[in-house]
Amino acid sequence: MNKGNPEEDKKKVKTLADLKGQPIRLNRFIAHAGIASRREADTLIKAGQIKVNGQVVTELGTKVIAGEDKVYYRDQEIQPESYIYLLFNKPKNTISTTKDPRGRKTIMEIIQPHISQRVFPVGRLDRNTTGLILLTNDGELAKKLTHPSHQVRKLYHVTLNKEVPEDHLMQLLQGVELEDGIAKADKIDYVSGANSNEVGIEIHIGKNRIVRRMFEHFGYQVTGLDRVAIGHLTKKNLPRGRWRELNRKEVDFLKMI
Repeated sequence: MNKGNPEEDKKKVKTLADLKGQPIRLNRFIAHAGIASRREADTLIKAGQIKVNGQVVTELGTKVIAGEDKVYYRDQEIQPESYIYLLFNKPKNTISTTKDPRGRKTIMEIIQPHISQRVFPVGRLDRNTTGLILLTNDGELAKKLTHPSHQVRKLYHVTLNKEVPEDHLMQLLQGVELEDGIAKADKIDYVSGANSNEVGIEIHIGKNRIVRRMFEHFGYQVTGLDRVAIGHLTKKNLPRGRWRELNRKEVDFLKMI
């Protein structure tokens, strides 16, 4: 464990394995292991939840030698693991959390048995919403993608119980007042080739059930809600209930958002 002030290696790396033998900040070590973002790691350190070589460490800025010092969280050694980034096409009637106290089926039950790394969902889709959701063990990227300041676009195909007049589309573009503030669409239009009860809406807001609530504001019942795009990622060639690993170019693009 190193508490000195040598210049930390700033080379961009993919995993902790790339940092073997190098002194790195403890919060960076934790983030690279996929436990939490750097900011969240600082909170864990200050709370005394991190041990290095058997000793509790609470000093921010502490450095460890990757591959030599042993770092523990909740008395479990943090094992270096490679990052994995999955795009999953969520089916209906599944919960997008790691576990459900009511025993309902989760997306983790579908995915986790088939991969060696543990992953967690980036954001949420409610039980009856289908479509794209990202899963990763990269805590820093997950934190970035869910922060509203980065304005990651999400495109939904919405099916409603009745036709939607154009003036409602315009009002959604301008913004509607919900119980937790103004919500507005970035883009909205009828789905090409479909009836006028099917709408495509693009938003970057991450509030709970936001698309459903925007339409419920006008008295509509959402009978189908499908997320068809996240940023530049689409459902092309990805059947419902299946997933694929993102390629390097796709990951780099997400990191540039």
